[in-house]
Amino acid sequence: MIKRFVIALILLVLVCGGIIGFNKFRDNAIKQFFANMPVATLTVSSQTVDPVTWTPSIQALGTVSASQGVDLTVETAGVVKEIRFEANDQVKAGAVLIQLDDAVQQADLAAAKTQAALDQTALDRASQLQKRGVGSDVSVDSARGAADASTSQVAKLQALLDQKQLRAPFSGTIGIRKVDIGQYLAPGTIVATLQDLETMYVDFSVPEQQLQLLKIGGPVRFGQTGDGMPFKGSIIGIEPKVDPVSRLVKVRAEVNNADGKLSPGQFVQAQVLLPEETNVVALSQTSVVTSLYGDYVFVIQPADKPEAPANSEKPADQGKAQVEAVSAKAEPEKEQPLVARQVFVKTGRRSNGIVEILSGVTPGDRVVTAGQNRLTNGSPVSIDNTINPADPAQPEAAAK
Repeated sequence: MIKRFVIALILLVLVCGGIIGFNKFRDNAIKQFFANMPVATLTVSSQTVDPVTWTPSIQALGTVSASQGVDLTVETAGVVKEIRFEANDQVKAGAVLIQLDDAVQQADLAAAKTQAALDQTALDRASQLQKRGVGSDVSVDSARGAADASTSQVAKLQALLDQKQLRAPFSGTIGIRKVDIGQYLAPGTIVATLQDLETMYVDFSVPEQQLQLLKIGGPVRFGQTGDGMPFKGSIIGIEPKVDPVSRLVKVRAEVNNADGKLSPGQFVQAQVLLPEETNVVALSQTSVVTSLYGDYVFVIQPADKPEAPANSEKPADQGKAQVEAVSAKAEPEKEQPLVARQVFVKTGRRSNGIVEILSGVTPGDRVVTAGQNRLTNGSPVSIDNTINPADPAQPEAAAK
């Protein structure tokens, strides 16, 4: 009985030992497999860190308005007799746009002119009689007063007659008419809008911390998107008061709009250009990766060569090693493998697709610009700049 128990115990120990040994063998084989498995080389694009000429700027959002723009209205009541413009016509200052019915005013003016002529004749006659000594000074003064009153009445009626005409207060582009012939208009009725589109204003706001960077005449660029800033202007006004609620300062810039691409009320992005700075380390924004731990880039460096153990060769193998070394020198030198190292950086200002690097990289470093999403620290890489979202010369060109 005891012998059977001992045999069973021995068998049990052998089975358990075999299972444990097999598991250890399997784990070691898997570990060796993954340890010796070659790591794939990833293709990336890169740029060399070079100091650039940086043009700092202040970014803002603005609204376009015409340098001169009004809603045209009539001063007096009347019926529209004639419309002398079409939508989007270029009108000159003083041009008649709307003619109201003025028949009554024309008749009153004609009567007033007749009376004024009669009073002037009476004044001339009284003056001649006075010179002859048969007329009194009272008669001359009375005739002069009547003549002056008639002249004033003519001027008054002429002003009332002029109010029957709507004239352009300045040269510009007129909009869509809002009245029709035969329509009765009350004073203040809007007829159309008139905008001077040759010169435009752009109003925007900047934080109070940047107020000291602004100056009258400072250059400003504008565009509908941040990628392109085709319109150039200059600052013509800075509000001397900071808004106590928003802590913003209102700024107005003037833009030449000879080609007519800007329209009043349009939304644009503004970029106030500040004095240039030289020797600024900057990279394309595509190079910088943002994470919870901070901003970082991948710097391309030569891979570390494995060091051979000292005195590991046997005397018999030294001759063979020397022969291999000589043959290796005869063969063309292979390109040194490269790896990507993760380097955390401190970023600064951003402008035109580039970002200022305050610390982390130095001029001459090669930085990955595309393909970072596949990289880990130490990943083997190869460089292919055939398609590069950030050409090495681009940051300098963009900064200028």
